[in-house]
Amino acid sequence: MITDVPGIRVGHATDLNGLTGCTVILPEREAVGGVEQRGWATGVFGLDVLDPRHLTQAIHGVVLAGGSAFGLEAIWGVMQHLEEQGVGYLTGAGRVPLVVGAILFDLNLGDPKARPNRAMGYEACKVARAGAVPEGSVGAGTGATVGKLFGVRQAMKGGVGTASAKAGDLIVGALIAVNAVGDVKDPESGQLIAGSRDAPEGRRLVDSAKVIREGKALPRFASPQHTTIGVVATNARLTKPEATKVAQLSMLGYAKALSPPHTTHDGDVLFCLSVGNVQADLSVVGLLGSDAVAYAIVRAVKSATSLGGVPAWQDLRDSRA
Repeated sequence: MITDVPGIRVGHATDLNGLTGCTVILPEREAVGGVEQRGWATGVFGLDVLDPRHLTQAIHGVVLAGGSAFGLEAIWGVMQHLEEQGVGYLTGAGRVPLVVGAILFDLNLGDPKARPNRAMGYEACKVARAGAVPEGSVGAGTGATVGKLFGVRQAMKGGVGTASAKAGDLIVGALIAVNAVGDVKDPESGQLIAGSRDAPEGRRLVDSAKVIREGKALPRFASPQHTTIGVVATNARLTKPEATKVAQLSMLGYAKALSPPHTTHDGDVLFCLSVGNVQADLSVVGLLGSDAVAYAIVRAVKSATSLGGVPAWQDLRDSRA
């Protein structure tokens, strides 16, 4: 789990009526941050403070939220909570929390008027803990779906997943909210796990990448309603440029577990948080991150539960048994 990295806490706020939510990742001390964006439909807040040229060298939290651009409101609830805790960049007028975030599109499941707001961001902070992290259809993964080549009626549930990878004293953890247009596959075998189904009541998975290559589905999914967003955290000591490089390398995990990743209709984003002092080779950190990301993606769909009439991996697996 991402909380295997010492000093990382995670909290969810979940709306099971509206089918949306948000997830916060909070370092116990200031974290050096970086980010990588590869989708063309991104919704990101805080790119300025992650720029190596920016005055500030640290951030205080990351928000992952549903609700499309509306979900960015949750960030202000996180800032409120952190300010009350005395966390933030010290100015002459008090502390200003520096919080970054990214959103995914879940308005096509549940109530499109239900969006993560300031209160949900605040609530997620209140319940943020180290240790075990709830996975599946919670937080930012509540309304997430995958395999939307033929629309939500033939999709499957996405969700939130987390995993970690280690090498000696070095730990890299990942937490990913999976809402991809494409399929999820096993990183080892390449076998499809979840994705587009052949019919609204179908149980057979369609190879989305193959269908897209053949030009058969673009008109049906050509809208910015898909995104996989997440965070990698590490106890390695990184600078801002190094944190960005780790985010770039860790995003190789998207390619290991998503088929296809980074389409023109996905808003794929990955943040990196450095919260430790372990000296490590940058490539090692990034490749461990890519492993953690890939397995977090798999855990997201395997932990998800059916919501809004969209079946989950567990449903299809159980019915095949």
